[in-house]
Amino acid sequence: MDEVQADPSPETGGGSEPEQQRGGLRRFLRRMASSKAELEAEDLQKTSGEEGATPITACAARKRHCVAGTLRTVTLRPRGGAPALEAELSDGTDVINLVWLGRRKIAGIDPGRRLRAEGLVSVQDGRKVMFNPRYELRGGS
Repeated sequence: MDEVQADPSPETGGGSEPEQQRGGLRRFLRRMASSKAELEAEDLQKTSGEEGATPITACAARKRHCVAGTLRTVTLRPRGGAPALEAELSDGTDVINLVWLGRRKIAGIDPGRRLRAEGLVSVQDGRKVMFNPRYELRGGS
């Protein structure tokens, strides 16, 4: 007669070492098959979550939110004849524009810099925007 082994249950020590190795192999293969942008987005989502920030995709208009991510672009764009510094913040889920009215430059606000910002989210031309947010610079670029 053939012997049949019982499936491991959580009470008897559940996952075996080969199962854990397959999980590690699966993660390795997924990371190898992913593009650099996908991996960066995944890392951004993880670090933003650790900072207690709201994912940008979950930010609702006309509500205060705290977001964290990396600045992708920083530009000087006049609004109504006055200078305005605009920065595009990405957390791997979406992008939000941070706008400081009346400013031409802010020390530390540079592309590639990690940042945490808090303020009222609005939507203009289909894009999420935060005007004059309170911000905290994080690790260097």
